[in-house]
Amino acid sequence: MPIRPRATISGPRVYLRPPRNSDVSAFLAAARASRSLHGPWTRPPDTAARYAAFVERYAPRGAPTTHAGYLVCRREDNALVGVFNLSEIVRGAFCSAYLGYFGFAPYARRGYMTEGMALVLDVAFRTLRLHRVEVNIQPTNVRSLRLARRIGLAREGFSRRYVKIGGRWRDHVRFAMLAEDWRALRRKHR
Repeated sequence: MPIRPRATISGPRVYLRPPRNSDVSAFLAAARASRSLHGPWTRPPDTAARYAAFVERYAPRGAPTTHAGYLVCRREDNALVGVFNLSEIVRGAFCSAYLGYFGFAPYARRGYMTEGMALVLDVAFRTLRLHRVEVNIQPTNVRSLRLARRIGLAREGFSRRYVKIGGRWRDHVRFAMLAEDWRALRRKHR
């Protein structure tokens, strides 16, 4: 039986927690304020109904999940700074998941998402005991590419017309991290 992720994991400046229905107003306001930052790369929930579906998918109750989502919050004031989602969590011989993420505009370029990604990778490899986490990024999403490289994900390839976003099939650059890579990086940075 898969292990359910912990409700909260903290770092020096940010913490992760599952999304809640009560976050709807703050989330929608942050998503609206970040439209230019998100550009053609992602489409966060933009209505209360879409946000409720997001919460249901990434913070389900009961049975072990194939999805786990986290809001990244700043410790000093609990401000929402971004989102990380582990999706399509598969067990058995594959033992893998896809990682998606986006930040919110007022907090861009301050290192919060780098810290948040380290925390979510800890959840993926330590709590969920995954073997592999894959990230797919559109080639024009320079900030996201930098984050993947900065955290130490390895580029593995290029996927043509990989995911439909905003009504168009989009190319993606494929990155991945393996559990043993993450353990080595954590030892190196202690």
